[in-house]
Amino acid sequence: MAIHITEECINCGACEPECPNTAIYEGGAKWAFSDGTDLKGIIEFENGLVDASEKQEPISDDKYYIVPYKCTECIGFHEEPQCAAVCPVDCCVPDPDHVESQEELLAKKEWLHLA
Repeated sequence: MAIHITEECINCGACEPECPNTAIYEGGAKWAFSDGTDLKGIIEFENGLVDASEKQEPISDDKYYIVPYKCTECIGFHEEPQCAAVCPVDCCVPDPDHVESQEELLAKKEWLHLA
């Protein structure tokens, strides 16, 4: 299951540099699959193809957000999600809309980083 940032976020930014997948962005910032990953060129995603470096619309305009397609809960990197570990207001929590098994998260990590 991916992590997401709740409305309690105070926009401190402590979580952003801790993410090994560069899945955390400041509110209003566009994101790309290639940001902080090994993905390049055209990649298969959900029901189609997308350029990994193509900037995607922000998920939130007013608070930090986590791209669920890049979040691996730090599986393969750390024992626990680092965003949650450093968040001073405990607003980095499991996202019930993006439930994945540990095996799926590890496969996503390998896909993002071409292990």
